[in-house]
Amino acid sequence: MAHYNSFEDLEVYKNASVFCDDIWHIIVNTSLQKDYKLREQINGSSGSIMDNIAEGFGRGGNKEFIMFLSFSRGSCCESKAQLLRIKNRNHISEETYKLLNKKAKNLIEQLSKFINYLKKSDRKGSKFE
Repeated sequence: MAHYNSFEDLEVYKNASVFCDDIWHIIVNTSLQKDYKLREQINGSSGSIMDNIAEGFGRGGNKEFIMFLSFSRGSCCESKAQLLRIKNRNHISEETYKLLNKKAKNLIEQLSKFINYLKKSDRKGSKFE
């Protein structure tokens, strides 16, 4: 894997950003905007996917990065659960649910592969160089 100087260059971060934007789009364009608690929960959990990738990257060590990627994966699973509630409350269509659920599954898979890569890597992180 190439060495990255910024978390913004990571493909998983870019995909997390798109997913977060997709969630924001449904918040502002559907009846979810009036379901305050659920709206805030999914807004927070989808943002947390991005935020934890960024924070883990910024720590400069693989062990910490792995831990924060794990938090990110957990936030993505949380977002998936909230998407089902959003669909069940008829805020989004089945089609929208399937599309966003697939994006979340892909993010979880990407994060898992990245975690496994870092666990096997001999590189310990930038703070150890």
